[in-house]
Amino acid sequence: MLFEEILPYVLIGFAAQLVDGALGMAYGVTASSLLLGSGVPPAVASATVHAAECFTTGVSAASHRAFGNIDRDQFRRLLLPGVLGAALGAYLLSSLPGDALKPWIAVYLMLMGVMIVAKAFRECPSRRVTSHLAPLGFFGALMDAIGGGGWGPIVASNLLARGNGFRLTVGTVNAVEFFVTLTASVVFLLALGLANWTLIAGLAIGGMLAAPFGAYLVSRIRPKPFQVAVGVLVIVLSLRTLWKSIG
Repeated sequence: MLFEEILPYVLIGFAAQLVDGALGMAYGVTASSLLLGSGVPPAVASATVHAAECFTTGVSAASHRAFGNIDRDQFRRLLLPGVLGAALGAYLLSSLPGDALKPWIAVYLMLMGVMIVAKAFRECPSRRVTSHLAPLGFFGALMDAIGGGGWGPIVASNLLARGNGFRLTVGTVNAVEFFVTLTASVVFLLALGLANWTLIAGLAIGGMLAAPFGAYLVSRIRPKPFQVAVGVLVIVLSLRTLWKSIG
């Protein structure tokens, strides 16, 4: 029975982390959309996803480091603002009413899906981004903790849209994400406690299995068609959650 309960979440975690490791985005957005659609309250969904991501992003960060996909200067500039934003976002979400917040979170996730699709069609000259990294990291982590996802769609998409290299963007954003998710998880643990261990374990196991493959694929796939498909999936899931919330 335990295997039957955990297997769907292992598959969700594997698919979500494969996308996240290859694109630098969409693990939290995808997983949170599925959890909200199944009736999980926003704070619990975000806490669950971030708890699982502590394991998946750790393996992903180590994998990207092994493949040389991390820009150390960008990593340092994003790290502290990201940690601060994650702590504040988790604290705010744990203090808000879940049922009233769910439709707003669904709208936020839907907008993230639109952003993912839109950024796939933008062409920018290649350059190394060095400015406005601190506010970007803070805002991305804040919205990630509140919405249960969004670090990658906000931070990675912004860097890519400004011309930053694809491989280093994905690797750097994934590496910082470990510290963002760890911070959010600690705050959620202190504020809410943690249940749903079967769900967390499934997402974590699937994500850890997929993390090395995502790091390997980052320099070998055509990102735009993949990015569009992920964005459309997030939009559909969010619309379903919104319909159930207001229907």
